[in-house]
Amino acid sequence: DKAPLSKSLLLVPSAISILLTLLFQHYQKFFAYNLQAIKEDFQIWRLVCGRTICLDLKDTFCSSLLIYNFRIFERRYGSRKFSSFLLGAWMLSALFDLLLVEIAQYIFGITINSLPSGFLGPVFALFVPFYSSIPRVQVTQVLGHFSITNKTLVYILGLQLLTSGSYIWILALSGLVSGVCYNSSILKVHRILCVPSWVAKIFSWTLEPIFSSAEPTNEVRVGMGATVDIQRQQRMELLDRQIMMSQVAQMRRQRQQQGGMINWNRLFPPLRHRHNANYQDHRPSEQDTPPPTEVSEEQVARLMEMGFSRGDALEALRASNNDLNVATNFLLQH
Repeated sequence: DKAPLSKSLLLVPSAISILLTLLFQHYQKFFAYNLQAIKEDFQIWRLVCGRTICLDLKDTFCSSLLIYNFRIFERRYGSRKFSSFLLGAWMLSALFDLLLVEIAQYIFGITINSLPSGFLGPVFALFVPFYSSIPRVQVTQVLGHFSITNKTLVYILGLQLLTSGSYIWILALSGLVSGVCYNSSILKVHRILCVPSWVAKIFSWTLEPIFSSAEPTNEVRVGMGATVDIQRQQRMELLDRQIMMSQVAQMRRQRQQQGGMINWNRLFPPLRHRHNANYQDHRPSEQDTPPPTEVSEEQVARLMEMGFSRGDALEALRASNNDLNVATNFLLQH
């Protein structure tokens, strides 16, 4: 729900990959990511075919699961901004693929004529916003030392995809670099490589009705809307239970070690109020206000991108001693 582009990327390339593997093996040569044919014979069309459809079912399965997990970005940013990220990452990773192949040949003497096919560059690029903007919530611990979080499975899938081929590390590296470049506020790549509004409207009229899904009626809403207010409310509802379970587990461990429980309300007084009209009535006195703390503007910007106001972000970072994960979890549950 609310992720038609992710649904199309999940269904269409996977269906074509299965058909090419089971029924139309003689057409697989047209979807091979052959760098030699691109450079020597100028078969530019192979950049489109070879970097869209996977010819290995293991890569198809892993990339499909990753796209399913990364659908949260389409719900958070909207389909146009999400498609702009994929387009920019796809174009940049194609350039970095060629550069890395030339560097490997010049430095190590390795001649690489072909790379694994598929929509792998943008998939690896999505790990950059996943790492930087998705809060890390501890679920459990293994053997008392290894933490299992809500992001562990995604990283395991990425590692499985990384080890599925001999030269897939080139695609992974180019994808990560392209994701960093697209997210960089210095390079301003997102202003150049973006989907025009008229193209987005055309696809919303033609393809979105085909791949859009009805909102679930027999279960709790867990999707994330395209607007900031909907994202904020739904993230709070979605992660509240996981956050509470994580904090209860942490408090139990600390109680066993220290003989007592931590009063979170005492350490972190309520920072934000749902009704702005009541904010003046609940404003803390000057005597209770803690001394100002240096706050990183980059962390403030990250919290504001997630939908929180600048004042809430500043107070949360000050209260958590500039710990971005603690501040994010606290803002989501209060």
